[in-house]
Amino acid sequence: MNIVLLGYMGCGKSSIGIDLAAKMNMEYIDLDNYIEKKENKKIPQIFKDKGEIYFRKKETEYLKEIIDSRTNTILSLGGGTPCFSGNMEYIKETELVKSIYLKTSLDELVKRLIVEKEKRPLIAHISSDTELKDFIRKHVFERSFYYNQAAYHISTDKKSIEEIVEEIDKTLF
Repeated sequence: MNIVLLGYMGCGKSSIGIDLAAKMNMEYIDLDNYIEKKENKKIPQIFKDKGEIYFRKKETEYLKEIIDSRTNTILSLGGGTPCFSGNMEYIKETELVKSIYLKTSLDELVKRLIVEKEKRPLIAHISSDTELKDFIRKHVFERSFYYNQAAYHISTDKKSIEEIVEEIDKTLF
């Protein structure tokens, strides 16, 4: 079985994925890191050099490559991955893949992302807290159609990584 973690940036996909993989003795892959290794470039550089369409095609290609070639893997997606190229449909239709939406409230996302804005190219240009909140609200609204198609929904608000990992473990097994 492969477990796919999805949700908006800042929801904890990577941190939770690493701990979940350790607890379950499974391989962990962050899709963005996988893309960067395969393309030998950081994602912002891929966007700059080749554009978003190229990136989204590669993202889909590598998503399928991972799911089709591995078992017992925890895979953290980029925040936009489920929303493009039929990726969410592919995840839902693939046997032995469990998808989990790590649902995080707007206020919690703003609180987490405000301190890491500089490390996040998508929001680095945003100057005020209000503008950031509006940006996230719009994005989450647009993406929620895809996120809500996940087989399981786990709220991350006011929970430690350990509590979330335990909740996922109890939900799946």
